[in-house]
Amino acid sequence: MRQSLVPPSRVVDGAGRGVPMVGFPRVPGVAPVAVARIQERIPSIAAIPADAHTHDFVALCYVERADATVLIDDRSWQVTDGDLFIVAPGQVVSFGDRPERLAIDGWVVWFPADAVRPGTTGAYASWRTHPLLFPFARGTDRAQRLHVPPADRAAWIGRFAALDEELRARRDGHQEAALAHLTLLLVAVARLSTSLADQLRASDEPLLAAVFDIIEQRYHEPISLADVAAELALTAGHLTTVVRRRTGRTVQQWIVQRRMQQARTLLAETGSTVAAISRRVGYPDVSYFIKCFRAEHAVTPIQWRAAGSRRQGTPPG
Repeated sequence: MRQSLVPPSRVVDGAGRGVPMVGFPRVPGVAPVAVARIQERIPSIAAIPADAHTHDFVALCYVERADATVLIDDRSWQVTDGDLFIVAPGQVVSFGDRPERLAIDGWVVWFPADAVRPGTTGAYASWRTHPLLFPFARGTDRAQRLHVPPADRAAWIGRFAALDEELRARRDGHQEAALAHLTLLLVAVARLSTSLADQLRASDEPLLAAVFDIIEQRYHEPISLADVAAELALTAGHLTTVVRRRTGRTVQQWIVQRRMQQARTLLAETGSTVAAISRRVGYPDVSYFIKCFRAEHAVTPIQWRAAGSRRQGTPPG
C-alpha cells in the first residue's frame, strides 16, 4: 500500500541549508504506516525523493541487494547487501550527485513515531522513551546502519512482505493487524541493535566497539569515564573527545543509557523492588538511581512500571 506523503515544506538543517521536509498524512480509517518495495532505482519510488530531504516520520530501509552510496546528515555510507538503515525524524538524506545511477533492491517502511503509542501518556509521552523506538532515538545523534546476518534475511523479507500484504488487502481489522506487524518488525530491529559493539566493529569503528564492550561488561558496577579510559590506556579527555565526536554523546551518557535500558527491562519483566533494580544496574544509592531515571524518562521507576502494566492490561505489581 503506497501512502501518499504530504507535499514538502522547506526547513533549515543543522548546516543552515534549506531542505524539503516531507510529512506523513493522517487519513481516517487508514493505518498510520506505509511500506514500499524498492526495485532497481531509488528515484522510481515516489515516496523517496532523490534530492536532499528530511521528514517528520521514522523510516526503516532494508537492502536485499545494492550497489549504491547514500548520505545521511552529510555522512557517506556505502550500501551493501543485508544493510538495515534506521532513519530518525529530522535527519537529512540524499543520494549523492548521480542518483540516477543508484541501484537498490529492498524494502522501506515509514510511519509517524506515535503510531506505536497512540493515546498514551506518562512514561511513554515522548517517542524517544518508547522501548521499541530507542534505536531511532539513538540515530538522532549518529546515523545508524545495522546489518542482518545472511541466515536471517529471509525472515526479514517475510516481515516486510506480510506488512505489505496487510496494507494492500485492507480487510476488516487491517489497522490493528498492520500495527501488530509493525511492532514485530520493531522488536526485530531492537534485538538486532542490542549487539551495538558488534555493529560498530563491522563498521570499522574498533575504538567505539571497545568502549561499548567495556560498558556492556561493567555497566552494573560503579563504573566511570576514568575506568573506561584506563582499560583502553587513553586519557579521559581524549576518549571523551573521540566518543562525543563520533556519537554525539559522552561515555558517561552511554553508561547511563545502558543502565536505563536494563532498568526498564527489569521493571517490565520482574517483580524486583526499585532498590534491588538500582543495585543490579550499578547504582548503590537508590535515591540517586530514581533521580537519574526521572531525568531520563520524566517519570519515576514506579510510574514507568505502572504505565507499562496498564498498557498490558495487568495490575501493577
